[in-house]
Amino acid sequence: MATRQRRALTSDPPETSSSPVYTKVDKPERSDGENEGVDRGLGWLLPLLCLGMLRHMSATSNIIHDCDEVFNYWEPLHYLLYKSGFQTWEYSSQFALRSYLYILLHKLVGWPAAWWFGEEKVRVFYAVRIFLAGLSVICDAALVVALSRKYGKRLASYALAMLCLASGCFFASTSFLPSSFSMYAMSLSSALFLFNKPAMAVSVAATGVILGWPFSILAFLPLTIYSLVKSFKPVFLTGVVTSIVLMVLSVRVDYNYYKKWTSSVINLLVYNVLGGGESHLYGTEGASFYLRNGFNNFNLCFVFALLFLAILPVAKKKYAPELLVVVSPVYLWIAFMSLQPHKEERFLYPIYPLICVAASAVIESFPDLFRDKYNPNGSSTLVKIAKILRPLALGLILCVSHARTFSLINGYSAPIEIYKHLDYHDDAGPGSVLCVGSEWHRFPSSFFIPDYVGQVRWLDDGFTGLLPIPFNSSLGGTSAAPSYFNNKNKASERQYLKDPEQCTLLIELQLQRPYPTRGSDMSTWEIVAALPYLDRELSPPLYRSFFIPNQWQQKNVFGQYRLLRRIQK
Repeated sequence: MATRQRRALTSDPPETSSSPVYTKVDKPERSDGENEGVDRGLGWLLPLLCLGMLRHMSATSNIIHDCDEVFNYWEPLHYLLYKSGFQTWEYSSQFALRSYLYILLHKLVGWPAAWWFGEEKVRVFYAVRIFLAGLSVICDAALVVALSRKYGKRLASYALAMLCLASGCFFASTSFLPSSFSMYAMSLSSALFLFNKPAMAVSVAATGVILGWPFSILAFLPLTIYSLVKSFKPVFLTGVVTSIVLMVLSVRVDYNYYKKWTSSVINLLVYNVLGGGESHLYGTEGASFYLRNGFNNFNLCFVFALLFLAILPVAKKKYAPELLVVVSPVYLWIAFMSLQPHKEERFLYPIYPLICVAASAVIESFPDLFRDKYNPNGSSTLVKIAKILRPLALGLILCVSHARTFSLINGYSAPIEIYKHLDYHDDAGPGSVLCVGSEWHRFPSSFFIPDYVGQVRWLDDGFTGLLPIPFNSSLGGTSAAPSYFNNKNKASERQYLKDPEQCTLLIELQLQRPYPTRGSDMSTWEIVAALPYLDRELSPPLYRSFFIPNQWQQKNVFGQYRLLRRIQK
């Protein structure tokens, strides 16, 4: 039986199957620029160019911030290339705490550079640094592109600016340290995670832990756990295969150099965790050390990064859960490392890129804090002010970061520069002995020692700890287990030169102190080179930490970093 239908009136609109029903989803986008470019994202060219330029500047001007970088990484690399260099107790085959696989990665660049530049070892040093800069550029650029595709150009641009100019990233990016390598892995792993490639992200994380710094495993945990929950089988298999391959390769390389079957990765973990590693022997700091250090290296960027959880209730729809997973290691890592008695600036390196990402998200969310919940597209006066504050906050961060970078480079670059002057004094003759006293911890590596210098020797200036001693080829070189090494930081009788009269050249820091130094005897020594060095103890904290125009040189006190030569009698 046919169904009766109402006869259409002339006033009714015609019905067509192509007319959609209007919903809130179909509401047109705002045209005030707030959502422009969200889908397009940044290309690769801009991040690569900006990061490439700044990382090159870092490679050529960065100072050496930690003596561990020199003695645990630059010196073993120098030994592998030139068969000379200093050895620390960690590289004794008795302890075998350091991975030669990590050193070997850099030898892949150092060896052809040494062949190309010949005797110009300083150029080899900078070639390796440029290699480190390249790794940093690729990983950080991937992170910026991933952020732009996921969260828009604005957030990615803020992150790019801070990754380029934040003092912490500027210095850590070209440091020859496993924690820096873990930092590269953190950037790349986070990028792959945001690209929705969880298996590759976990594989890179495993590489950062095993090839880089094993303790950084804690920082990679949030990303790894979330990826496993999201896609267990491929993530698990990829992570396990990567870990097994790298562990086997690490053990094989360690055997090649230590001449015994051992795993430096496991040895390091056992020594510091299960074996009750006595890291406190090398200094302790208070619980607020990393908060103070974070502010020095990132200023307001660090403050904003810590506020990420505070703005999350407002920006949860935008940033949860993926970005929360990415930046959560900032909190986890700082909390864990602050509980350890032994603290060093480099221990925070793995989370440096995430500090920039978290701060960028907070700055980008300024207007969201003042939007009307019932009219989110409205543009009140407070929202307009918040939009203006975004570039102002970013500009302030970048200016203060530059002030920090400028102060450190110009205040503390004398040690690495003074050793370059050795090239101009080869008339001292072959077999010359270069002596270093209390400034041993600022020795920039054997890459800065020309061939006419036969030995670099330490002088006893009262330090009671264990100092590095040259690799001994007669005992087996890298496979040696010298009896003069110990893991208690007790000085060895062999570490000091007994007779200072054997010194041909002397490196010394002359400060305004009431006691004389060796080099102050002008009847014995002549100054052949001197550079200003910022006196940390006598300079005000604000002015020594940040460059303030027209005040930095006036307020700070400077000593002289000297290269002296014995006067022939």
